[in-house]
Amino acid sequence: MKRKVRIVGDKVLRKVAEPVSRITPDLSKLISDMFETMKESNGIGLAAPQVGVSKRVIVISVPMEDEGVHKAALINPEIAQYSVEEDILEEGCLSVPGVVAEVKRPVAIKVRAIDGIKKKKTNFEAEGLLARCIMHEIDHLDGKLFIDRAGISEKEAAEIISKKKVKSES
Repeated sequence: MKRKVRIVGDKVLRKVAEPVSRITPDLSKLISDMFETMKESNGIGLAAPQVGVSKRVIVISVPMEDEGVHKAALINPEIAQYSVEEDILEEGCLSVPGVVAEVKRPVAIKVRAIDGIKKKKTNFEAEGLLARCIMHEIDHLDGKLFIDRAGISEKEAAEIISKKKVKSES
């Protein structure tokens, strides 16, 4: 079931999400709903707070060069290590529709999490768009938005969203 994506200004986006203590049928349903919501919203990543649930869960579906799509559900994800090398790329967000800004992030990371599909611990390395997407979604779990890293205030983001909404309606 597609869920409503929360928009900048919603308090749940600024809360630090609670760790998941047990994998339950409700959690599995949340993950399924998040994948559906992400797909129908044309996103490549989604965090539980973006659908109003303050739990440490993210889903990703990232196109990979020569490898198809990297699809995963990560429970209680943590970044164990960051690369020294960084780059600056544009990011957007389903919770900040129509706003795009450059964000500086490490190029590669090492991740620890519980695989929400296989329901077991996982450790892996990610780089490029996959790493960026995971870092962006983990930011959501920590109550941060990409606009914070880009130096854009919530008020400025809301004004941009409002202007784009008015343009699309006229």
